[in-house]
Amino acid sequence: MPLRGLNLVTGANGSGKSSLYRALRLLADTAQGRVVPSLAREGGLQSTLWAGPESISRSVKRGDFPVQGTVRDQRTNLCLGFASDEFGYLIDLGVPAAGTTALELDPVVKQECIWHGPLPRPSTILAERRGPVVRIRNKANDWNIVTQDLSPFDTMMMQAADPQDAPEMLTLRESIRAWRFYDHFRTDAGAPARSPQVGTYTPVLCDDGADVAAALETIRKFGDHEALDATVDDAFPASQLVISANSGRYALQMKQHGLLRALDAAELSDGTLRYILWIAALLTTRPPALMVLNEPETSLHPSLLAPLSRLIARAATKSQVIIVTHAPLLIAALNEQPECHSIILEKTFGETNIVGAKRMSLPPWQWPSR
Repeated sequence: MPLRGLNLVTGANGSGKSSLYRALRLLADTAQGRVVPSLAREGGLQSTLWAGPESISRSVKRGDFPVQGTVRDQRTNLCLGFASDEFGYLIDLGVPAAGTTALELDPVVKQECIWHGPLPRPSTILAERRGPVVRIRNKANDWNIVTQDLSPFDTMMMQAADPQDAPEMLTLRESIRAWRFYDHFRTDAGAPARSPQVGTYTPVLCDDGADVAAALETIRKFGDHEALDATVDDAFPASQLVISANSGRYALQMKQHGLLRALDAAELSDGTLRYILWIAALLTTRPPALMVLNEPETSLHPSLLAPLSRLIARAATKSQVIIVTHAPLLIAALNEQPECHSIILEKTFGETNIVGAKRMSLPPWQWPSR
């Protein structure tokens, strides 16, 4: 899949949007040491595999014959990978050998690879792992074996990253760890964002938005406070956010045109509070390399979707942003942004493809043999 700075991923239900989102989260989990437990919680490696036959003939695709099961003759595995301007990374997860473990839902890491450039070639590979063996290319362009007994449940980025012997691996690991995923903000009556919370320097909004007041105050003091005021005014004309502090606890308030007092966070509508949470997340003072937003339009009034698209476009000037959505109004608003790269997914016989993309026009990619 080709990606740019601002990427809009759309498609019908079941076209593969959620699978793409989950694949990105699994890639992020490799740098946190959580990829195997994450897969196990979702039902194991089998839950990631297509439920159809291994191959489909043209006659079946034409509808001449029904889809029938075939005998599998290829290995069962899940491969995940990406390439960036600096480094590329891939991981190959497979099933353990029969009778070697009672942890049947746990996949094992068969192979990992880190390289420089668009493709993993013998001359560009910086570190690789095959089974339990991890080796790293040194400054003299020779290979050093770091370990020969790495656990099949651990990734090499968790166990072999070293600032002296493997600085590239460490750099890549920390970059992936900084990826941010936002797919749900609590705005119910008991949501932490509605009540005062302990306030401290907060460059990154947490997943549930509990520290929104501290994150907004951090943006005002250390970030782009003019962008903060302009973004609030864009969505809520003549309104202003206020952060009050009492005994070390920060509370969010909002002044609105025509009201004699500021409204507390507990009084704000779900949509208003959710949009404020998006402001705190996207105007972060510590932009990550990648930010993935899953259905950000949830609970928002249609009038807020155009301002949201402009807010996302602003964030995309500092981070690579991927938005997964099927909301027509948000799609239309984002497509009006000059830098928006639209990717429409479709599924045919279980295979997800990009609408209008020819295989020769897609970025080059290859999976190294085990």
